[in-house]
Amino acid sequence: MQVRDRERIEGGRERVTVVPESIDDLWHLQYVVEPGDRVAGDTTRRIQRNDDQMRDTGGEREPMWIAIAVDTVEFHKFANRLRVGGEIVACSREDQLGAHHTLNVEERDELSIEKRFKPDQWERLEEASEATENPDVAIATVEEGQAHVHTVAQYGTEERAAITGPTGKAAWGDGARERSELFSELADVLRRMEVDAIVLAGPGFTKQDALSYLEENDPEIAELVTTVDTSGVGDRGVHEVLKRGAVADVQRDTRIESEAAYIDDLTERIASGAKAAYGPQQVQQAAEFGAIERLLIVDERLRKERSSEGDWGVDADRLVETTEQKGGEVTVFSSEFPPGQQLSNLGGVAALLRYRLE
Repeated sequence: MQVRDRERIEGGRERVTVVPESIDDLWHLQYVVEPGDRVAGDTTRRIQRNDDQMRDTGGEREPMWIAIAVDTVEFHKFANRLRVGGEIVACSREDQLGAHHTLNVEERDELSIEKRFKPDQWERLEEASEATENPDVAIATVEEGQAHVHTVAQYGTEERAAITGPTGKAAWGDGARERSELFSELADVLRRMEVDAIVLAGPGFTKQDALSYLEENDPEIAELVTTVDTSGVGDRGVHEVLKRGAVADVQRDTRIESEAAYIDDLTERIASGAKAAYGPQQVQQAAEFGAIERLLIVDERLRKERSSEGDWGVDADRLVETTEQKGGEVTVFSSEFPPGQQLSNLGGVAALLRYRLE
């Protein structure tokens, strides 16, 4: 994410100009832009012709600059775009004022955002800006008869391929050719990924055999590989890779690794009755007492509470502010990643405490 300009404007608001450079950046922006904000950018809009000399074709799209008062924000991961809708409040064509419009924000589109930024929203923009330099990482997990390839992104991990192959005797001896087909297909997938690093993981010796195949048949891909022992493959194997910090070796600041560590710490504390709180009411009480060492909150739930769509019965902004004012840290979890989903099952908010609440 490029953050190009930041300036204070009237009413205690600020104007920031950003340029998203990846789908991760678009994902970040959905938690920064909220209803009530003013967002502006270049777009196209269908204009009805009133010229008697021109047959009405239902309108033609014309390029223009538009500013809208935001009422909806939707992240479309598979379309690689962020849709921001609202009423047009400023425009390069005055006859369009007051109409509704949706800005389809894609990678490399410049966007101006005017709002009262909350501390966690500034941290998110800064995180996105710093993450631009992080290398792209793929996690390949393999065992006899199957292989899975995931990509690591700031919004979570995503499975890109699931490959099956022969097992048992068919995979060995006279069936070695068939076994190599599994490795060949895995190599084809990794070659198309265009990543900077690959973590090759799984139980037993299969991953080492897969690496040997890559070294012989695709040495450029093999140079990117780091191997890690895990007890499983697929989602389970990926979670083990993240917990062991393998991705951190090449992508030190990946948010999902720290989330996995925090959620593991939280569940261990809850199981042992140690210093932890979960659920909005209990966490609010801990914040008021100044007992929170680290507040854990799910991004999607935080957005709903801020937009009055939630049911916590607790002011989410006040909860964050109170935590920070009393020396606590705040971590906003991705709802796309398993730790965030685990946190959602605990009410969407929890806290690691300095001391137990009686």
